[in-house]
Amino acid sequence: MNCIKTMLTPSSVLHPLNKNMAFVQQKPLLFSLIIFCFIAAASSRGPIYAPPNVPRLTDSFGHVPIDQGYSEFFGHPNIQLTNNGSNANLTLDKVSGSGLASRSKYKYGFFSAAIKLPSGLTSGVVVAFYLSNADVFPHNHDEIDVELLGHEKGRDWVLQTNIYGNGSVHTGREEKLYLWFDPTQQFHLYSILWNNHHIAFFVDNVPVREFIHSNASSSIYPSKPMSAYATIWDASEWATHGGKYPVNYKYAPFVASFGEMEMEGCIWNTTGSASPCSRRSLSSSDPVDGETFAKLSQEQINGLQWSRRKLMFYSYCKDTARYKVIPPECKDSS
Repeated sequence: MNCIKTMLTPSSVLHPLNKNMAFVQQKPLLFSLIIFCFIAAASSRGPIYAPPNVPRLTDSFGHVPIDQGYSEFFGHPNIQLTNNGSNANLTLDKVSGSGLASRSKYKYGFFSAAIKLPSGLTSGVVVAFYLSNADVFPHNHDEIDVELLGHEKGRDWVLQTNIYGNGSVHTGREEKLYLWFDPTQQFHLYSILWNNHHIAFFVDNVPVREFIHSNASSSIYPSKPMSAYATIWDASEWATHGGKYPVNYKYAPFVASFGEMEMEGCIWNTTGSASPCSRRSLSSSDPVDGETFAKLSQEQINGLQWSRRKLMFYSYCKDTARYKVIPPECKDSS
């Protein structure tokens, strides 16, 4: 309310006999000021909501240095390893974006990255942490995406999650939500849990989406080994309503910082060994397809309900323009 007190005219307090009339006359102004102050507060992109307490799933697994777990994917000049190879800065400029790819492929696992996003006007910039096997199955690949979409003309960063199996981007299952913090000020954790039971997405260990493996979803459920990727790229045409707000390279370079990488699960062996899987470490007493990870705990369910109620603003399950008939797995998510 300090914003309103500062901007109100002194006349409302200098004429006590006309107090009621002055208040009535200033009601439209007061309403406008409230809206102005609300927008000003939102534009500061500080914390909006306090998330509920949830288990720290990321504490169950060890960190993998980027120079040990990842190789360069593209944009060599725009990749800078830091902290003795544990972290990396990925840059987008007029010449190129950049990206990393995991050295191993995984059949199920837990994948996490601490990411700090570029600040300033970042419309059209997309930072992604995802799983894919498009290199092996270009026409019917699987993918699990965490995509951070640069804001449009001052709007907040948007988190988009997407899932598809045996298909392409046209068969995706997108959902979008706003973050409850400014992702450009410090590192935040973005995580994916993928096993035979479900796929769960987490932000700072708070579940933001769960996609259950069921008869209804089995045909589109990712099932083939995938690599993990970290990228930054120009997605002007895709992420900003057909290029309405393209990347403005006057504000380049755009730098996304990655660290605290975690990859734990079934590392896919292609050597013909008896077991197709090996584990990177024994940091967890329970593999990611075991009972502990088969379903969300009650605390995690509470966190999931909180994030979807407060922050989600798009789900393909509600997109009747795109899907004339609601996809069958949407009944699971409800």
